[in-house]
Amino acid sequence: MTVKVAVLVGSLRKDSLSGALAHALAEVAGPELDLQQITIGDLPFYNPDLDTDTPPEPWTRLRKEVGAAQAVLFVTPEYNRTFPAVIKNALDVGSRPYGSSVWDGKPAAIASQSPGATGGFGANHHLRQPMVFLNMPMMQQPEVYLSRSADYFDDKGHLTNDGTRDFLTGFMKAFAEWIERTTRS
Repeated sequence: MTVKVAVLVGSLRKDSLSGALAHALAEVAGPELDLQQITIGDLPFYNPDLDTDTPPEPWTRLRKEVGAAQAVLFVTPEYNRTFPAVIKNALDVGSRPYGSSVWDGKPAAIASQSPGATGGFGANHHLRQPMVFLNMPMMQQPEVYLSRSADYFDDKGHLTNDGTRDFLTGFMKAFAEWIERTTRS
């Protein structure tokens, strides 16, 4: 059985390193995972006043797409030692209305990257915090903190490092196993 995985990328920049990392993860994922990137850059900021019988269309789309997924993969850069606001907003939109969270019970994993030395460590760990409230079982190991990420992709965003490809392949294999373990009935 193929598992549909919603992929949320925390960078909105067209040629972002997080986008390149998400693409590389999709390339190395086994056939049991169907990674589908979810657009989050067009979501209006969550405001309960807008959460009526006719919420903004991008909210409805996000809720439907994430709701149809069996798991979630977050791919994020680090901004000011935390994850970007666009991901937090997506979490807020998807968690409402109260009691109807599309995140509830979905196994998840995080891959962070940074052109600097820390590989998005702060973003990765901060993003784990809301997962407790959202009731998303988070894969703990292996961890992906891709430091000096600009060194691993060519100017077209393709992964060029075989050792990193092998590592990411192992990460995706572990994620597939994590999804299987956490969703067994």
